[in-house]
Formats: sequence, structure tokens, C-alpha cells
Amino acid sequence: KAFFDAIETGKGAEGIKQYITADAVFDSQTEILKDIKTLSAYAEWMKVCCAEIMPGCRYEPVSFSGSDGIYMGYAKFHGTHKGPGGPSPATNKSCVADYVYIMYTNKEGKINRMTKVWNDHFSSK
Repeated sequence: KAFFDAIETGKGAEGIKQYITADAVFDSQTEILKDIKTLSAYAEWMKVCCAEIMPGCRYEPVSFSGSDGIYMGYAKFHGTHKGPGGPSPATNKSCVADYVYIMYTNKEGKINRMTKVWNDHFSSK
């Protein structure tokens, strides 16, 4: 949960490095995130999202579960598109979006891969 909080509050790559392997992979079947391939790069994207694209955004934890090296965190993201990016000029539209992180850990308990399940088209309308 500490990792989840660090990434969702825009702490960036520096804020998550203690929880991940140096080469941790990121994937998501979304248009907005299609070019992001590492977990550190995703953390930096979230940092910009929290500070510039949707300042004042927040997440609402719903459920966390997992075992045997696979963990899932389900949450709702609340935000208003106030800044440029994401991938258009500011719309001043708000959304509440459901998403899930599926996190895979190595034997030391560090995250080496994370998949984000999210409907980016709904969120970017």
C-alpha cells in the first residue's frame, strides 16, 4: 500500500525506487500510456499528472489483495483536467475513473512488473 500511495500521489521514480527492481516493467493496454515501458517512467508520468495536468487529484483505495508474488490494488481516481497534456489542452472536465494495478514481485518482494487496467478513453473525454 505504501508503493500505491507513492505512485498515486506523484512522488515520481525517486519515491517508488525502494519498492521496485531497477528494471521493473510497466504495461497497459491504453492509448495514453502506450509508449511507457518502465515502472519508473510511469511514476514520472504520474508525477506530471498530479502536479500539472490534474493538480489536486486524488485516489480512493477500494481493495487490495494478493499472494504468491501477485498483488492487485483497485482504486478510483478523482481528478479535473486543469493543465495541458493527457493528451489534450485543459478541458476543465472532472472524472472518477476505476483502475486496477496488477503487481508482480520477485523473491525479495520488490515489484518487477506492473500492469495497469484502465479505460483511458472514458477518463479522457
